[in-house]
Amino acid sequence: MLRISNSVELGDWEIEISQIRAQGAGGQNVNKVASAVHLRFDIPNSSLPPFYKERLMALSDQRISKEGVVVIKAQSHRTLELNKEDALARLRELIREAVKQQKVRKPTRPTKGSQRRRVDSKTRKGKTKSLRGKVKV
Repeated sequence: MLRISNSVELGDWEIEISQIRAQGAGGQNVNKVASAVHLRFDIPNSSLPPFYKERLMALSDQRISKEGVVVIKAQSHRTLELNKEDALARLRELIREAVKQQKVRKPTRPTKGSQRRRVDSKTRKGKTKSLRGKVKV
């Protein structure tokens, strides 16, 4: 079971984990042992609440395919167990970030003083640049 929040959990049957060989520079171990992990999670066919599914499908994340399958590759650790834990933690974090409410931005206006300083600096720059022209004799 993967616990997302107090009320939402994912069953082990919903998450498909397969072993693969890690990419990158070869060492004594990397070419022989399949210690990297591919995690696959099908969003539409999962037991997540509809709100979670909608928010996940609306994400523009390269790990989520058009069909709604999340693919996470974990290969940063040497052991299979640590890579599995890493992949599950990343899936949990992806789901949590998707349903987190974003703060609404309140548009603000620049102060009079900041507007005045901006215009003054622009006129100063303009004067400096006008002095760079050709000198008429």
